[in-house]
Parts: sequence; C-alpha cells; structure tokens
Amino acid sequence: MPEALDKNDRLMTAKTRDEDAEAERSIRPRTLKNYIGQEPIKVSLTIYLQAALCRRDPLDHILLYGPPGLGKTTLANIIAAEMGRNIRVTSGPAIERPGDLASILTNLSAGDVLFIDEIHRMPRVVEEVLYPAMEDFGLDIMIGKGPTAKSIRLDLPKFTLVGATTRAGLLTAPLRDRFGIMFRLELYTHEELCVILTNASKALSVRADPDGVAEIARRSRGTPRIANRLLRRVRDYAQVVARGVITQPIAQDALSLQAIDELGLDRVDRAMLEAMITKFSGGPVGLETLAAATSEDPGTIEDVYEPYLMQMGFIARTPRGRVALPAAYRHMGLAQPETDKLAEQDIKPGEQLSLPL
Repeated sequence: MPEALDKNDRLMTAKTRDEDAEAERSIRPRTLKNYIGQEPIKVSLTIYLQAALCRRDPLDHILLYGPPGLGKTTLANIIAAEMGRNIRVTSGPAIERPGDLASILTNLSAGDVLFIDEIHRMPRVVEEVLYPAMEDFGLDIMIGKGPTAKSIRLDLPKFTLVGATTRAGLLTAPLRDRFGIMFRLELYTHEELCVILTNASKALSVRADPDGVAEIARRSRGTPRIANRLLRRVRDYAQVVARGVITQPIAQDALSLQAIDELGLDRVDRAMLEAMITKFSGGPVGLETLAAATSEDPGTIEDVYEPYLMQMGFIARTPRGRVALPAAYRHMGLAQPETDKLAEQDIKPGEQLSLPL
C-alpha cells in the first residue's frame, strides 16, 4: 500500500510540474510590446530589430545575462517572433560533443534564431567549433584520421545566436567578444511585477484584487518567475479557502503557509542569515563554510540566494568572506554584538550592493 501511495504521489507531482510549465508558457508575452519591464533593453532592441528587418539581414548575435528568472528565454522567443523566424532552443550542458553542435547548426534555416541557455556551461571543445560559425557562418569538419585527415568547411545559413547566462564572468573572452549585442537584465520594480501578475491572473482566469496582487509582488524578490509561481500557489489556496478570490489577507495567509515573509525571504534565506549571525558571529564566513552550515550547494547560494540578500542590504562580500549587516539583525529580530561592527570596516563603499555576474 505505501508503494502505491508513493507512486501516486510521484504521478501527482509530475502532473503538477507539467501543469505549472504549461501555465508558465501560456502567460509569457509573445511580442516586445507586451513584454513588461527592462525598458532600456526594449528601446535598444526595437531599434536593432527594425534596422535588421530593413536590411533583410539576421540580427547580430545577442548575449543576455543576469539573475535567473528575469525573462531571458522569453526575450529570445520574442526576438524570433519579431524577426518572423523559427527558434531552436538548447542549453550548454546538453551540447556535449562538437558533433551535437554541428547537427544543430546544419539544420538551421536562413535567419533562424539559435537560443543556448546557460551558455557558460558549454564544453570548451564545443565552444571552439562555435567561433567560426558565429563569425564566418562556417563549420570546419575533419574527414579521416591520421596523416590522411583533411579539414573541409561547410557553409552555414546566416543565423542569430542568442546566448543566456547567469554567470557572464565565466564566459571565455573569445566567446564573449563575438557577441555584437550584450544586455544585462535587472530585477523588476514592484510596479512592474504588479502589471505582470495582473496580466497573468487574467490569463489564468484567476480573480485577484489590486491589494492581493500587490502583496504577491512585494514578496516576489523582483523576479517574474517567482511572482508567477507564487500566484499559482496562492490561486490554489484561494480556490480551497476563499472561493477563488485572491485578496490581501488570503495572499498573506497563503504565502505565510509557504514560509515566505513580507520581504520575500524563504526558509533558506533565513537559515543563511541565522547561520551567519548565530554560528559565525555575523561573519566573515566563507562560501563553502556557509554552504556546509545550511546544507545548500555553494553555486545555488551564490546564484540564487546571495544576490537578493546583497541587494536588500542584509549581507556583504568582504575580502575575508561574507558578513551580516545591521539590516539582517533587525529583520531577524536579533541584537547586533559590538564585535560585529568591526567587520563593517572591511566593507568598501557600495560593495554590499554589487551583484555577481
């Protein structure tokens, strides 16, 4: 009987995940006009798109970077739609061998968009094959082995490569320099998230009043992906408890049930702050040590949790490690020891607001 229950639980989890993915696709904007936020990028991209269409040339290669969940994949699909071309989607880890990349490139049509997510994780040997493809639209192939081997070049149709990464600093200089357009996506404002959530609630046929939407936006960490995920969970709660209407009290109760506080911090965020303050006297503490103390992956801490905590002014990077700032003590309801004030001397002006690439 327990095995049957476990199987049913797995099936229900997979079904929920598929439904969430389908809902995410349904609420994504499909045109640049409907894309909310990132106004400087939209203005520049509109000009570049119009210029390329006037010349009847493919758009120059584009690199999109920034924290996860800000709409890099959505923007790539919009670029293909605005150009009236097809898009081929893959990711850096999925391209393991040069032959994999060659298969993708040779199946592109003229003007198509190739989107490579997490492009910084692409193997170096594959990356070197990509250089002539980006620069000269050619593909070098070795035929034969040993002394009789020879290299031939295949001509590729002109295409647009859109690369996305959360760690732009890990890109090699030769690859980064081959992108003609580079955009950094910034965290969204509260007002922009409210518009996104209002549009998403209409697409999902969810009744939500402005105060309920504002409460979800306030706890979404400036990230549309998180906002849409929270909206779906609050919708589930509202359907069971409040006849499907999302109000501010209902949103507060639903998000509190998920241990998401009024600033958007979840259990892991608070565990990090608590570990830094109580176990390491506010720091400095190294990344590996912090990861071990919270049982989290160092990369996840650095990419997902740390940027938001730094922007909120809760933690800072110093030459000796991470330190908890006074705002963290206040939010956690803990008193700041006098010794912690010495650590603040290690913080350079503005350092607590710098975000990792």
